[in-house]
Amino acid sequence: MSSEMSNHPRPPCSVGPQKSIFGLGTPGSSCVAVPEIDVPDIDLDALLGESRREGPPVLPHVTEVEVMRHYSHLAQMNFGVDSGFYPLGSCTMKYNPRINEDAARLEGFSGLHPYQPEKTVQGALRLMVELSEALAEISGLPGVTLQPAAGAHGELTALMCFRAAHEAAGDPRKKVILPDTAHGTNPATVAMGGWDVVTVPSNDQGLVDLDALKAVLDTDVAAFMLTNPNTLGLFDPQIQEITEAVHAVGAFAYCDGANLNAVLGKSRPGDQGFDALHINLHKTFSTPHGGGGPGAGPVCVSGDLAHYLPSPLPVRVADGEFSTLQLGTSVGRVRSFFGNFGVLVKAYAYIKALGAEGLEEVSEQAVLSANYLKEQLKEVFDLPYDRTCMHEFVLSGTRFKAEGVRTLDIAKRLLDYGFHSPTVYFPSIVDEAIMIEPTETESVSTLDGFVEAMRAIADEAVRDPDIVRSAPHTTPVRRLDEVRAARDPHLRWSPTQ
Repeated sequence: MSSEMSNHPRPPCSVGPQKSIFGLGTPGSSCVAVPEIDVPDIDLDALLGESRREGPPVLPHVTEVEVMRHYSHLAQMNFGVDSGFYPLGSCTMKYNPRINEDAARLEGFSGLHPYQPEKTVQGALRLMVELSEALAEISGLPGVTLQPAAGAHGELTALMCFRAAHEAAGDPRKKVILPDTAHGTNPATVAMGGWDVVTVPSNDQGLVDLDALKAVLDTDVAAFMLTNPNTLGLFDPQIQEITEAVHAVGAFAYCDGANLNAVLGKSRPGDQGFDALHINLHKTFSTPHGGGGPGAGPVCVSGDLAHYLPSPLPVRVADGEFSTLQLGTSVGRVRSFFGNFGVLVKAYAYIKALGAEGLEEVSEQAVLSANYLKEQLKEVFDLPYDRTCMHEFVLSGTRFKAEGVRTLDIAKRLLDYGFHSPTVYFPSIVDEAIMIEPTETESVSTLDGFVEAMRAIADEAVRDPDIVRSAPHTTPVRRLDEVRAARDPHLRWSPTQ
């Protein structure tokens, strides 16, 4: 290991490996005091028959303090937004104000039961109506459903509305067009919905090749799906010409809202000609992402598509009174009740706290941070598309391939410097891609620290490539054999392993 390791910043996790919980405690230890049984014994053999396990469950013998320390230790081994910078391009990972978590835990929200009479849940209905109204204003699309449980679920919901509209017109269609920079969920959703996937290339500016798009547009195309700004972090100035060409053949234009964090208050997909948009509340509007979920993926649609939305919909029926509406032309439920309600509360609190000006500032700060990092790093990494970016940008590690160092190695080496790795190898149109999104919630000092680490790794890749190729060195788990892990996963564990 290089001597430079002693000069590295504090690693992301300072705790090392620990025994499994079965290796702690002593026989007879316990953290639960159970009262004497005061009900008749039950013959489990007669009750369970052959399904009963052969012996008692294998449980650890630990005290309460040992349990607490064990799980605290595991938490310290994890990396998350609360412990460090998470520059994960294409999936906004930003700090979520804790006051929004408090709002979701208010008894009037957390204690609700979905089968309560409407008159007893007026506050919840009002919140959902006002959140829907806010999302309609932000998106420029008046019809809103809060049911979808995540972004990909929202994609499928919107495509179901498109199908319903085409079928109502007696014009079922078979194809959906995507750009080659599309998020992976887009083609997966299209295939799941039963359509054929048609891909169009990007031009030399990283934007949709308009001529290639027009060449595949015909009356068998149901929709065109586009992320704008795209996964290169570039806003497509051709957008209105694109949506007009799509509409000219009777198809719908769909916007993947994963990158909405870049344009809040600046541009609205509905004004650009899009017919539908899903919004990742767990990326844009302050709700947990990934392991901190669940997520939510509301869908906003044009007025012509609104009567196909999943129902029931929360609606305002009179001043101060709220109810639900069943749509006779609805595509049906896509989620139980109204979606993940706790997530909706957090998003509502976030939007209300910031207001229109605050949401606009979110995008301004996110775009400023991304361009700041891009300018700091483009001298030491390749930058395939050297343009003003939006909230994220894509570097390339191709210059280090001659040293035997790949983007994956650089990402793993970042862990030694206390930073989570960015997205790598996506989008696929960039060789050795490194996709970075700083978000609006990181300080200048954090961004400068990230730049310093990236520059140091770029220097190491040339001067001492072995230390990069073998990284990480300071994490609780060292470098993994990822191919073996994918092909030969061990999903079951026992105390003897």
